[in-house]
Amino acid sequence: MNKTTYQAAKSASEILEQHFIKHIGSAVESGEQKLASVPNQKNIETIINAAFWASLRKEEGNFPKISIAFLPPEQVEQPLLFGNKLPLNSATLTKLAPGIERAGIHLGVWEENGFLYIWGTALKIPNYCFVLDVSEPALIVIKHRRLHGFGKYTNVAVLKGDEIKIIDKNCGFKKDCPAIVTALLDVDSPCSWNDGLNVFIQLAVSMRAHQHGGILLIVPPNSTEWKKSIVHPLQYPINPSFSALNELLHQDHQELGQAVWQSALKSEVDNIAGLTAVDGATVISRDHHLHTFGAKITRKKNSNAIEEISYIEPVMGGEAIDKYSTEIGGTRHLSAAQFIHDQQDCIAMVASQDGHFTIFSWSPIAQKVQAHRIESLLI
Repeated sequence: MNKTTYQAAKSASEILEQHFIKHIGSAVESGEQKLASVPNQKNIETIINAAFWASLRKEEGNFPKISIAFLPPEQVEQPLLFGNKLPLNSATLTKLAPGIERAGIHLGVWEENGFLYIWGTALKIPNYCFVLDVSEPALIVIKHRRLHGFGKYTNVAVLKGDEIKIIDKNCGFKKDCPAIVTALLDVDSPCSWNDGLNVFIQLAVSMRAHQHGGILLIVPPNSTEWKKSIVHPLQYPINPSFSALNELLHQDHQELGQAVWQSALKSEVDNIAGLTAVDGATVISRDHHLHTFGAKITRKKNSNAIEEISYIEPVMGGEAIDKYSTEIGGTRHLSAAQFIHDQQDCIAMVASQDGHFTIFSWSPIAQKVQAHRIESLLI
């Protein structure tokens, strides 16, 4: 069980240990409570190794989907405890996977006498708790619960076969980094469910999940300037603009009940994200009013065709490089980049059918469109 045969686990574990030491240590110094324990390098390596080999084994014809949280049952509110401690290995994980594959269920793992064991399942876990997710064969995502516990977990690393991507949080400190990317990197992250950025992150996750590809254009409120970059007449205009998402965000969800409100929010997010699967672009304002979907992007009158883009992936070694616009993707990416070139106060989110996800924004510093490749933050 303790012999590591997946070499990427060994390579990534030291960096991951330092990440959790740094962040949990900083939270302790700032007076935060109810924090998770720091996993050591050997524990991280062992968990990754077991999960990787489990991801390649089928159970009843399906590859496993697993979420593992490293914590003792004492740190969990109402833990589901197994009568026997189970060994952490690929065979056990594969057998348990069908029972824990739904979102929000974590398999609890802890250490005793130098060995890791599975003690049960957990729904609520402490801040900065080490979590490993397996969603497809050979794809391992290391993440943790945000400090304030709201929204999507913060990704720390993505391991795909022998490829290791360590998330570089420093990208989020750059002045021209779009707020959505900054929030995903947990820099000035949203601290409430009704934070507008949190909602756009949920829209991005939902867009990626439907696997049809799509474009979401985020435009300024009370502006019609964006229409100069869209073919008219609109094929699917929304009149009046759809405001259900905006209204939900301004509702006192404490009166409705947190769970009921969150469920309603997710339904509205999926409703809008689903429309991005229709060929063309979906247009929504920054204050969450839906204007149209299936819209065709065109070059603004008297505008030049975009030629060069600053391409960035927020991982170690993913510094900005200049690329020709034709190098970053297909028609969706090129049209979204042209839209931002012509509408510099907007944001474009582009999902590809293969899972890639790009955010286009205007950089006032570089004076060009920048493309942030962020699927490693959304998985």
